[in-house]
Amino acid sequence: MSAAPILSLAWRSILSRGVTALLTVATVAVSVMLFLSVEKARHGARASFENTISGVDLIVGARSSPVNLLLYSVFHIGDATNNITWDSYQEVANAPGVAWTVPISLGDSHRGYRVVGTTQGFFERYQYAGRRPLRFNEGQPFERLFDAVVGATVARQLGYQTGDEIIVAHGAGAVSFIEHDLNPFTITGILAPTGTPVDRSVFVSLEAIEAIHLDGATGRGTARSLEELEAMDLRPDQITAFLVGLDSPVGALRLQRAVNTYPREPLQAIMPGVALAQLWQVVGAAETTLAAVAAFVVLTGLISILISILTSLNERRREMAILRALGARPGHIFALLVMEAALLALAGALIGAGLTHGALQLGAPVLEARYGILIAGLAPGLTDAVVVAGVTLAAAVLGAFPAWRAYRQSLADGMTIRV
Repeated sequence: MSAAPILSLAWRSILSRGVTALLTVATVAVSVMLFLSVEKARHGARASFENTISGVDLIVGARSSPVNLLLYSVFHIGDATNNITWDSYQEVANAPGVAWTVPISLGDSHRGYRVVGTTQGFFERYQYAGRRPLRFNEGQPFERLFDAVVGATVARQLGYQTGDEIIVAHGAGAVSFIEHDLNPFTITGILAPTGTPVDRSVFVSLEAIEAIHLDGATGRGTARSLEELEAMDLRPDQITAFLVGLDSPVGALRLQRAVNTYPREPLQAIMPGVALAQLWQVVGAAETTLAAVAAFVVLTGLISILISILTSLNERRREMAILRALGARPGHIFALLVMEAALLALAGALIGAGLTHGALQLGAPVLEARYGILIAGLAPGLTDAVVVAGVTLAAAVLGAFPAWRAYRQSLADGMTIRV
């Protein structure tokens, strides 16, 4: 008997046990969907973190842990332990070998999105995902004092367009009781999506941050006119951190050592790539746990196939005996049950992969908007093919156990009618 009749017979056998087969396929489908979803979210999160910043040699801030400095300066997670003085920033910026610097000032927000005080150099120097530069979907960088640039997610979620006015609030929380409403900002530019925290940020000038805090950090802003403010020296006394680009990366270690031993105030310089590696060491245990849970879920689905076939063996003894009487060899019976297990797994795995991609198509915008996780490769790819093939092969191997039991059953035992 060739493979085609056995395949056809296995398929018809599955159809004859419709409800049981459907439940088994559903179990496998859900397990594969969970496995692929966890894997894609896990890899998407790592890729999003790794692609967040590129082309920056050092990040300098107040002394703390490297991971904390990376989180609050780049990912806008948490808060700085302290600020650094403008004089210290200027001294490092003018150090030999420094090509450019971009200062960053944090501490305010707009409807839950971080407000970043910086310079126009941010839009020229900040790169992500393999040195890709920032682009504007609309408008241009800020020029006047109370101009603002918003990220793609901010614009999409809040329905903003260039020319709209926004109010900056004190603090970084989603809800603030103190708004700088005396000094509204006008949106002059909307950035293109990047899949990084830039999408969820509002950018204003350092001078604007200084202006809205002239009458105290917790005030409503300043009642001074725009012309009066623009005529003032609004150079900040302190900033939160700054990005550094060097003439040559060879000098990174030397400058890092000089900053870390800076005598006037406790500063720290970190290399973004090294800090990212440390960050993944911290979350490595959680990542491994997620992978283990996902694999266990798939194993549970495969065991359901084994249980389904095993529990049906006694009911199918007569069926097997008839097949033997019609000329089927023991090897054919073995192949039939292995084929059934493989078909059940293949159907469940294909449905699970399809459900995964359907769920990702719906959920990817939510993940990007809320958590900044950009899930790449939504179309089926090599990972999906490997998972489907692996689940099918594993089911065939597990199916060998009930197939071996059926192989051992005798013709006489199968033909005996028990009352």
